[in-house]
Amino acid sequence: MNYVTFGGVTVGLCILGYEIMSWWPGRKALMKDPVKHAATLLPFLAAWCYGCLTTLGIAGLIGTASSSVLGLSNWLGDAALLWGVGEQPGQLAARKTFTPLSGPGACLVLILTAVLVAAVKKAGDQTRGELKRGVWCGITLGTSAGVAGFAAVPLAQAVNAVADSVYRTV
Repeated sequence: MNYVTFGGVTVGLCILGYEIMSWWPGRKALMKDPVKHAATLLPFLAAWCYGCLTTLGIAGLIGTASSSVLGLSNWLGDAALLWGVGEQPGQLAARKTFTPLSGPGACLVLILTAVLVAAVKKAGDQTRGELKRGVWCGITLGTSAGVAGFAAVPLAQAVNAVADSVYRTV
């Protein structure tokens, strides 16, 4: 299982904060049409879910890429904490409830990888950035013990359930 450090979570929260501030339309605009503005967050949220899924027991090239991104984020975040604010880096406790993906769930992640690659290729510059930041944020926050980490458990259960029903009917 992948682990995350204080620095890795800090990087993920920085990405999340950047995305929210870039998205924020203002209070009046948000109150006028909340559904329209909330819908613009969907590419980031979908990519976040995919990034989170890649940390849940996925091996092979996808798992290696996810682990590499997490390791780089841990290193960058730890260096920023140490040199930026003088805080000592350290490893966070992982989630106590770890729900790995089933075999069919891993198959669904492979399908989602193909969909994500196509979405990034087709998307405009702004959406392409949102998708990449969403995956990165999901990878860094998916293994944390906080709220984002707990979101990974129902996400994994949902993917396992959908994949099990799809592969049962095939």
